[in-house]
Amino acid sequence: MGDPQDYAKIRYVKRKVEDEAVAQAILDQGLVAHVGFVAEGRPMVIPMAYARDGNRIYIHGARKTRAIAKTAGLPVCLTVTHVDGLVVAKSGFNSSVNYRSCVVHGTARAVTDRAEFDRALWLITDHLMPGRSGEVRASTAQEEKATGVLAIEIEAMTVKVRSGPPVDEPEDQALDVWSGVLPIGVAIGRGVPDGFTPASGPEPASLSAARRKFSA
Repeated sequence: MGDPQDYAKIRYVKRKVEDEAVAQAILDQGLVAHVGFVAEGRPMVIPMAYARDGNRIYIHGARKTRAIAKTAGLPVCLTVTHVDGLVVAKSGFNSSVNYRSCVVHGTARAVTDRAEFDRALWLITDHLMPGRSGEVRASTAQEEKATGVLAIEIEAMTVKVRSGPPVDEPEDQALDVWSGVLPIGVAIGRGVPDGFTPASGPEPASLSAARRKFSA
């Protein structure tokens, strides 16, 4: 059967997808990106809001955080993953997960140009809630001073996709054990107003747009 590590590599490679459109769709439909970087000699992974703009990814956060303050000019890795289902096989070994994952490699660049800074924040806001940037007040000078934005030019992308039913061993297929797929979807509900928003008021268009974009 060979070295288990070799077998894992073979399975991993088979799930690679070369179509750039698939990678872009995974990024555009993602809610959160996990950003990996090295700071102070230690590897770190931070979940962050993001947006794709062509061949570039924008992320933002408090200007003094390590993810923003210590990564400009350095290589970073960004991963977006969708979990679509639990693959329930007749054995634990062949059980798996249906997923779509895109790993982006690039070099972080601090965004200092005012026009690009404003556009990046607009894109990040509208990535999660399309049109929301037109519904909220403008940022104050103090808020902008406290916020840092990084641009990551996409230098390489790796996509992995697993879909379909379990792949059981031929000798296991007749076993009286349930097997199949347990689907997993994203559902965005109705907005819950806070204490300063009238409960009788209509939802803004961006909430409906978010449901249309992400609910599956």
